[in-house]
Amino acid sequence: MSRIGNKVIQVPASVTVNISDANFVNVKGPKGELEFQFNEIIDIKLEGNEIKVSRPNNAIFTRKIHGTTRALLNNMVVGVSEGFKKQLEIKGVGYRAALEGRILNLSLGFSHPVLLDIPEGVTITLPKNTEITVEGYDKQVVGEFAAKIRSYRKPEPYLGKGIRYIDEYVPRKAGKTAK
Repeated sequence: MSRIGNKVIQVPASVTVNISDANFVNVKGPKGELEFQFNEIIDIKLEGNEIKVSRPNNAIFTRKIHGTTRALLNNMVVGVSEGFKKQLEIKGVGYRAALEGRILNLSLGFSHPVLLDIPEGVTITLPKNTEITVEGYDKQVVGEFAAKIRSYRKPEPYLGKGIRYIDEYVPRKAGKTAK
């Protein structure tokens, strides 16, 4: 029995949810608008300010997508009402970030700067030139862009240099020792 799939999703007053017959869900809120086509096997019902997700049978495929459908719906509702945030920090001598309009400029020790176009619905803020905050209403886009930034210089275990999430633990290794 799916524990996550059976949880009820509370819809805030500032969010409107429209569910069509073919399980096409449109969610609008103060931060933005998201839409997604869910599998038609799953039953999605909006009752007042609650969304209930249920499955008609216990087939293996139906059980697999029950909890996933509920989690995706919850992420849509939370995203358009509160938004999502990922924070990254840059460690290393000369490593820094700068914003140039809708382009993120990263200096990461390469012979050239790394220029990244910021996707729609994502805002980047730089509290310091070594901290990057990625915010947006679509959890997938925010996480994907943060992972793309991190992929250019993953944290290495010997000196600790690279780009890491704020709450990420990077195990440190001892280097060579002199005899």
